Amino acid sequence: MSTYVISDIHGCYDTFLSLLKIINFTDSDCLILAGDYIDRGNQNYEMLQWITHCPPNVHLLRGNHEEEFAAYVDLMLLVDHKEELDTDFSSNLDTTALYSSVDYFLHCKAQTTFFDSYHTINNLLAQYPVTLHDLCRWSARIRQMPYYEKLFIGNRICVVVHAGYTEQLETKNTRFHSLKQFYLYARDEVCQLGGIPHGMIIAGHTPTIIKGAFAYNRGNVFRYYDDAMDCIFYDIDCGCVFQNQISDAKLACIRLEDEKIFYAY
Repeated sequence: MSTYVISDIHGCYDTFLSLLKIINFTDSDCLILAGDYIDRGNQNYEMLQWITHCPPNVHLLRGNHEEEFAAYVDLMLLVDHKEELDTDFSSNLDTTALYSSVDYFLHCKAQTTFFDSYHTINNLLAQYPVTLHDLCRWSARIRQMPYYEKLFIGNRICVVVHAGYTEQLETKNTRFHSLKQFYLYARDEVCQLGGIPHGMIIAGHTPTIIKGAFAYNRGNVFRYYDDAMDCIFYDIDCGCVFQNQISDAKLACIRLEDEKIFYAY
């Protein structure tokens, strides 16, 4: 049995399936997915369907894009309730009308663009017979996802998380107001403020294709070792969804038992 970790699929469903074939993933293995299954890519419907019906040996963690998706669905439900719109949850037409009402209110009246930032829900409604019932079902699945998973690999405690892991935030830190925010949004702070003594942190969130970023590694998995803490940090977000723009971008997977890296393009 082997334990694999993949992160930041971002709607690249076909590439994800290719990577599962490359690692020869079987029922006796364990796969941990570290969030950001959706947004940016064009196969979000396929990913949402897959995570809803994934096999029991797949452990799903929550990423910031899932957190935001669930918040958008909550907002749609709130508007439906407050405005007494009586939306038919089983109707794509009614759900699309509700979406338009929320979008209009936020963009025109509230003057904010923080709704369906990557147009994922809009595209789902336009391209598939998606209903509010489907959106609620996917949102409920997201709410079941933990923020991290902790396990022992050899003589190390290994934490798999979407962005970063720390057990206590520094009191002087003003960017993160909760541990949850750190789990979902940490970038440079992953190594500066995060980690666990004698441990290993596996995360994504910051693509290793971004020049100038702390984890830049020409689209390969980034590894950093903190000698003082004896902690290994991995960033396995290799920017798969940007393959059409950046040739180095790819989907990465790490096998925890021997830290072997696999890629799919």
